[in-house]
Amino acid sequence: MKQVSASRAFEGVQYVYSHPSNACRCDMTFAIYLPPQAERGKVPLLWFLSGLTCTHQNVMDKGEYRRAASALGVGVICPDTSPRGDDVPDEKDNWQFGKGAGFYLDATEAPYATNYNMATYVIEELPALVGNAFPVDMARQGIFGHSMGGHGALTLALKNPGRFRSVSAFAPIVHPSTADWSRPAFGKYLGPDESAWRQYDAVDLIKDGARVKEILVDQGSADPFLENGLQPWLLTEACEKADIPLTLTMREGYDHSYNFISTFMGDHIAWHAARLKA
Repeated sequence: MKQVSASRAFEGVQYVYSHPSNACRCDMTFAIYLPPQAERGKVPLLWFLSGLTCTHQNVMDKGEYRRAASALGVGVICPDTSPRGDDVPDEKDNWQFGKGAGFYLDATEAPYATNYNMATYVIEELPALVGNAFPVDMARQGIFGHSMGGHGALTLALKNPGRFRSVSAFAPIVHPSTADWSRPAFGKYLGPDESAWRQYDAVDLIKDGARVKEILVDQGSADPFLENGLQPWLLTEACEKADIPLTLTMREGYDHSYNFISTFMGDHIAWHAARLKA
């Protein structure tokens, strides 16, 4: 593992590291913020998964999470969204697929199965690396994300209920099997058999019996992707039928941007911190 940068922020330190990944068969980069409390002992760890076209850098630069993380004593780790490198297959003219659009799944279709294994990377490989290298308490983890990353946070939490104590999302893709901007990617990554897609679809996972204690979601009412891409009402229906407590707040006038995310970032970190420290 190689340190790329380190910068003081709110009395903690924002780091960026790169490392060779066995899961993705390429070099991967992640950001991790350690609050000042980490100098005295292990702190809870909150995972943030970013959306389409993003890397670890977007939320690090525009998400405004460090003030709240420092005040509440929570570490925040921001993985990349997909494998990177000249040898990684991609569609350069398609922002909804390939590099920047890994969808936090393990691909099964050639040629993508070799590199696009973000589920294994986030759930197995990176936690093992981080848990050994930093003063973080791996028994107290939460996860959240935005858009495609909100989809990733929901599905990974539903599939790994013992791993994460808390899960939330900003404008998540809740039913990617039916959403305009994810169906084509799922077909390429996972093949034409849509039954194989269910394990990476939050609504379908809940219908199939997956459970978490509760979910927090913020959604902008002015989000241009609301109707055809995000469809939060489908998550509401699934949670009501499964008796999963869901707090879905429609934020009037907010769109899909980091202006929306940064406005409510502190609320989400406080919500997670309360559960990670309980």
